[in-house]
Amino acid sequence: MAETKKVVLAYSGGLDTSVILKWLQDEYSCEVVTFTADLGQGEEVEPARAKAQALGIKEIYIDDLREEFVRDYVFPMFRANAIYEGEYLLGTSIARPLISKRLVEIAKETGAYAVSHGATGKGNDQVRFELGAYALQPDIKIIAPWREWDLNSRQKLLAYADSHGIAVEKKKGKASPYSMDANLLHISYEGGILENPWSEPEEDMWLWSVSAENAPDQATYMELTYAKGDITEIDGVAHSPAEVLTKLNTIGGANGIGRLDIVENRYVGMKSRGCYETPGGTIMMRAHRAIESLTLDREVAHLKDELMPRYATLVYNGYWWSPERLMLQTMIDESQLRVNGKVRLKLYKGNVDVVGRESATDSLFDEAIATFEDDDGAYNQQDAEGFIKLNALRMRIAANRLK
Repeated sequence: MAETKKVVLAYSGGLDTSVILKWLQDEYSCEVVTFTADLGQGEEVEPARAKAQALGIKEIYIDDLREEFVRDYVFPMFRANAIYEGEYLLGTSIARPLISKRLVEIAKETGAYAVSHGATGKGNDQVRFELGAYALQPDIKIIAPWREWDLNSRQKLLAYADSHGIAVEKKKGKASPYSMDANLLHISYEGGILENPWSEPEEDMWLWSVSAENAPDQATYMELTYAKGDITEIDGVAHSPAEVLTKLNTIGGANGIGRLDIVENRYVGMKSRGCYETPGGTIMMRAHRAIESLTLDREVAHLKDELMPRYATLVYNGYWWSPERLMLQTMIDESQLRVNGKVRLKLYKGNVDVVGRESATDSLFDEAIATFEDDDGAYNQQDAEGFIKLNALRMRIAANRLK
């Protein structure tokens, strides 16, 4: 008898992936290996084990990837100050390459010939998962059920689950009308009333943050310590990367920081309205730019800003493992070698204000030159005349031509 083929499924234990699990067994006559990633989504991942076992799964992977996620994905992205279309901090996008990496690794470990995911044929995630998988294992087979089956509604999924004896957890109380995705960097909301871009999100939708109106009336001050562009301490206490982001999420959310409501351009061509909570990331972005303002050379900083939109688009579209993103990352990481020091922040009712920055070893700010007081000859103001005339030369020539 021929050996049964294996497929590794990115498995959450919810309705969609539980149906996919059974569907794969039936349609592909395969043995399914489940992989559940703990990226700090704030929900128990262990129940996925029991659900997988109830469906007859023998090989079950449940991995705590929180530290790897922040250290090797979130922190490098924030060294680039990456922000998509001027607003989105890429919370969902940056989680996908790590999931793809583990899917491929588990496929190799278990001898699986294919990997599978629950992303729909309308979204960005199918692109991100699959580009990552192909970049890391070019000959891998990918099974995307939403592009093959006709179970294209919740009602059909529930009917399939009922007919195949798949237990569906019935949550008490009012079910959320939103499609949500969470990890240590953010939580996203789509669907429901958000499908109308004119509709204001309901206040009880937000799970991580209070409204600015309900935030404390007294400001919260905090001090972040940077080493090579990454936060290593909060208020003088050392933390691991995942601990840094967890703590910043808690403090930021309590001060009404990090809410975002946008219409974005998906890579597949459509516009999509989504809401996001990224309290820790919002603080990180503000503080990182502050320490860079003190320690980065002007032209290096400006070049980074020019390249950042391209970098952000690569992350958004799923090209984390592409040679061009890796090349940009090498340049970005080189720029961060002297991004060391401290930033002092004031958090108040949704705002993040920088109120201090210092670097004992790498500051390029020279008070003797920048002062409005007597600089004792540190800067010769007469030098500016020649500088201005040389830079005006081409415009003066053009102006003379018009006479």
